Amino acid sequence: MADEPAVPRGGGREACVQALTAFGIDLSTDELDRLARFLELLLDANTRMNLTAVRDVDAAWMRHVFDALTLLPILQQADARRVADVGSGGGVPGLVLAVVWPQATHLLIETTGKKAAFLRGAADALSLRSVEVRSERAESLGRGPLRETIDVVTARAVARLPILLELCLPLVREHGHMVTIKGAQASAEVAESARALGTLRGAVTDSIRTPTGTVLVIEKVGKTPRRYPRGAGEPQKSPL
Repeated sequence: MADEPAVPRGGGREACVQALTAFGIDLSTDELDRLARFLELLLDANTRMNLTAVRDVDAAWMRHVFDALTLLPILQQADARRVADVGSGGGVPGLVLAVVWPQATHLLIETTGKKAAFLRGAADALSLRSVEVRSERAESLGRGPLRETIDVVTARAVARLPILLELCLPLVREHGHMVTIKGAQASAEVAESARALGTLRGAVTDSIRTPTGTVLVIEKVGKTPRRYPRGAGEPQKSPL
């Protein structure tokens, strides 16, 4: 497990930059300006729909931008060219990663129509031509042409790990990765996921503590059996 970087005092853009530097990530001024614009769009839209519980822009820099970018090193190490974000919601981590990793195509999966519309509008406003938004269930996509085609699948604040594995791993290509941000219960969720990992052909290869959570890295070590994912809603009703 990696050492935990020091948490900077205060909040806002500068605190986020300091935390990213300590984490080994350096962004350009243009990237930071585009991320600032994303937060403006997110918080403005949040006055009309429920996209985030964070309503203060200074807090959002750490809780959204920094938190999302703790996944960037995995995309870099994998040289990911196809990335999918399951349950994108307000665009964290999907849109944030698309800003700083434009060499990949980014598929944002969000079933709620209004949220999907926000994601499309934000991607257009940020000139993110590598982004595609799909207002479909992950279960359906995991049984269709996208099955086992994605280099890295990301997720944050979607479901407990046994459920999330069934939603995400069928999309991941063999020897690709699923990465998710978890909180204080990360170790407990891994422990309760032994059956799901074995069944779906995943293996936890790293657990990285950060100032905002724990990044779990899961490698797809074999092909997922064709019967998974199960139908819409079944992973939630009866987790593996």
